Amino acid sequence: MALADTERGVSSCGDSGAQFSEIIELNVGGQVYVTRHKTLIAVPDSLLWNMFSKKSPKELARDSKGRFFLDRDGFLFRYILDYLRDLNLVLPDYFPEKSRLQREADFFQLRDLAKRLSPRVSKENSISEEISQSDTEDGGQQCGSSGGLETLRTMSVSGAMRSPSLDSRKSGYITIGYRGSYTIGRDIQTDAKFRRVARITVCGKTSLAKEVFGDTLNESRDPDRPPERYTSRYYLKYNFLEQAFDKLTEAGFHMVACSSTGTCAYTSNDPNEDKIWTSYTEYVFCRE
Repeated sequence: MALADTERGVSSCGDSGAQFSEIIELNVGGQVYVTRHKTLIAVPDSLLWNMFSKKSPKELARDSKGRFFLDRDGFLFRYILDYLRDLNLVLPDYFPEKSRLQREADFFQLRDLAKRLSPRVSKENSISEEISQSDTEDGGQQCGSSGGLETLRTMSVSGAMRSPSLDSRKSGYITIGYRGSYTIGRDIQTDAKFRRVARITVCGKTSLAKEVFGDTLNESRDPDRPPERYTSRYYLKYNFLEQAFDKLTEAGFHMVACSSTGTCAYTSNDPNEDKIWTSYTEYVFCRE
């Protein structure tokens, strides 16, 4: 009897999965992905496996274009999907969002992926912990056999791992761009209205930008830029210049140049009407 129930459950699961087409379109947090059905069910008992093998298409949420919708981080989902394709984890050379990716792995119930990410998350969210960990273990063995001097060396190495020195940081430039506009009426200062445009752009090397701004950096306009390439399409998720300056200062940058331009236009052809002034300013920061 139990065997019959098991066979019936497998059959039901197979029938549900058969209702999906071979190619699946997903909308994950506004990002569109196209993949195979077998990729989504590659890990048994995961969230995606349950969605696309035990449920029917009618039970799943869809967007306005009929894509299956998941309200998760659309940019980190690419790493989830890469893992499902061959069950192997490959991250960029500089990847500051391992803790967030671990959270996504937990949500999608990918236990092996979450386990790979969890022990290696360091204070700086670096992905080079394997070498550091082996160095620490080697240092511990030397400490046991060589006495106090090796103990000091091991403490020095572990301290450097926890708090990298400025010498280990990469030098370079980051340019912050900011555009603002304000309107001056006929009464000049009594009717001045200032409006900030909610976008601060970031130009420079990808790895430096991610190191400084981390989660506050919006990469949606240039999501796949390699870490050693340059970009001028990033922008910040907030609109306070002082907040950006604080981030740069904490990372060891200092301002070396600044330039600004401005234009004036009328809201209509009547010169007595309000004037709209628009300014664009760039701040250049350097870390040597």
